[in-house]
Amino acid sequence: MKSLLEQRFNAREPSGAIQNSSLLLQIDVYLAKSLAENLYLFQHPVRPATSPYDDVPHLSARIKPRQQKVELELAINVNSASYSQSKGEQIALNVDGTSSEDATYSMKVMDKQVLVSTPAAVDVSRYAIGVFRKGELHLTPLHGMLQLRPGFSYLDKADARHRENENIQDGDSSQEEPEEDVKQITVRFARPESDRARQKRMQSYEYMRQKQSEEPWHHLAYHGSKDSRADFERHYLFAQSSGMVTGSELTKTPKEYLAMLMPQAQKETETKPVTPSNVVSMSQLRTLPLSDQVKTLMKNVKVLQFSQLMGLLGPGTDSTSALRCVQQVSVLVQGCWVVKSEILYPKESRSPYSGVSAEVLCRGRDFLLWEFTRKRFVLRKDILAVVKLPAEDVKDFMEQVAYSRVGRGWEFALPPDAEFVRKHPDVAQRQTMLWQGVQSRLAKTFGLSKEELIGKGDAASPGGLVVISGEQRVRAAQHNLCERSKELEHKYKRFNNLSVARTGRDANSLECQGNDGEFALTGLPNGLNVVSGSCADKLAAELLEFVRQRLCDHPVLSLSELRGMLNLRLTELPPGHVLGSGVSDRALQDALARAGAKHMDVPLPMNDSGEDVKIFALWDTGSSFDKSRQALLEMFTKNYRYRRASLQTALTNAGAELGKEEFDSLLKECCASRSGMWYLKGTLPC
Repeated sequence: MKSLLEQRFNAREPSGAIQNSSLLLQIDVYLAKSLAENLYLFQHPVRPATSPYDDVPHLSARIKPRQQKVELELAINVNSASYSQSKGEQIALNVDGTSSEDATYSMKVMDKQVLVSTPAAVDVSRYAIGVFRKGELHLTPLHGMLQLRPGFSYLDKADARHRENENIQDGDSSQEEPEEDVKQITVRFARPESDRARQKRMQSYEYMRQKQSEEPWHHLAYHGSKDSRADFERHYLFAQSSGMVTGSELTKTPKEYLAMLMPQAQKETETKPVTPSNVVSMSQLRTLPLSDQVKTLMKNVKVLQFSQLMGLLGPGTDSTSALRCVQQVSVLVQGCWVVKSEILYPKESRSPYSGVSAEVLCRGRDFLLWEFTRKRFVLRKDILAVVKLPAEDVKDFMEQVAYSRVGRGWEFALPPDAEFVRKHPDVAQRQTMLWQGVQSRLAKTFGLSKEELIGKGDAASPGGLVVISGEQRVRAAQHNLCERSKELEHKYKRFNNLSVARTGRDANSLECQGNDGEFALTGLPNGLNVVSGSCADKLAAELLEFVRQRLCDHPVLSLSELRGMLNLRLTELPPGHVLGSGVSDRALQDALARAGAKHMDVPLPMNDSGEDVKIFALWDTGSSFDKSRQALLEMFTKNYRYRRASLQTALTNAGAELGKEEFDSLLKECCASRSGMWYLKGTLPC
């Protein structure tokens, strides 16, 4: 981040004569951002030169970060010649009285002063702190500018004590007066506050003042300008190095720089397309995490088959991760996924039709979904007779998941997805157990017996889930595997005979054809590709080269990040490239291992989506900082986040002698920070 400041000045000859020509001085300017979010400028009251602020003991300091309010408590030298002892004692007596409990001035004399801050400027984006060193000017933007003034809160305490003494005296003089007659008091209950009244109250001055007073104080430790900690923090006013800074805003022409200093007054208007609340933009949806994508889709569509969900999520989505996410926000009904009632009706919400609470709505909707797990058709009158909800709410439930059929009732919206139940028997088993728990809860809630809730002849209803044991699932899987193997072998023999008849060569001897280096057999199930040994070697070599290039730029990355880089690389490659034949996660992990990357077992907390984050780090780079990097990476196998001071102390104890710039470079290479904590790259929380 570099620019040139040009300054013309007259050069003086050694003899004292003034030279007419002007000399052009060039100064390199750097922008340091290490303290950009924490640098404040304090304007103190003027003090005598004989008693600067560094010589005044700071008793305490505290701050309210959200309001940018600071209070400093300074000691007063009562032995100074300019200090009035009598006035100091009088002020202490007025504030604290004669009692010593909860005294502001414990020494019976005003021996301390409080400075309170007020904002000196509303917009400080144009201000910066500059430090000049070795022909370079380093600028750090200011985060705030505060003006400190003496606080007189002790006078309020003195006035309160004075009024209290007057009230006590008035009470003593009026003890002999006759008591007033007993009066009747009318008690009124306040009406429920409407949304408009609550919004108006929250915008009032009293409410804002109350919220400001409720913000807690954070106590600070004061360090003088000559303290070692202050000297250490002062180094952050300098940019780390010119090579590490990119994207300068100072590389402007003089005309552009003047336009930035004095922009034209114009009102910028941003127009956004108005879309209904139930419309979701697919381009915006793809930018969300997988768990949020699934939740948004299910909340808007209400009912989906798993194959439809995978089609909406787009290519490249891991089906296992999607299945894990959909189970968190949906339930299985007739092999299809239906959004949970708790997602549609969160706590503290109410029905837009009748005002019924969310808890009652969830119970009624769960009963409807339970009925659809056993039946293909349900009657609205049967649901109304049990849930006892308004007809508008029940109709809304049914319109979400079913269609009305004349003379037959309401039919479930989608056909039963028996294919999903066959492919994922473990998921179907868990959902069946979940519905058994829902059945018990509904029976207790609506006062129904088990026979009344289940009914007769519903166990074999279409679309119902059948509970099978683990041994039965194993036998079924073995049988399906045997049948699919026989089918695959039969089709392969047919293709082999056909290829021999047409080309005179066996299919096993076919070499790679075309630029992509692979031979595709289209007749096999699931789009199975037959790739010769030379093609597999070429794919492995291309993948290894790709992984090595990415590790050079990103020594620490997650498996999902590498997958995204590979997908981006495929968009740049020509059609038919060998990398486009399909790369599994296992192949990526093998390529990472061959490239010298090591899997880091970071003890991450359980995230909302439940996804397993796999982190890989390049272990040996051949540089002199390998041992320091390895020690840093080993620390993240014990905890998933650290403070900067803890990392620096641990590396020093491990024998790593790193300077400040070297330590900062190592952190930038392997870690990322948020809210004062440092995380390994790829593990930063969303």
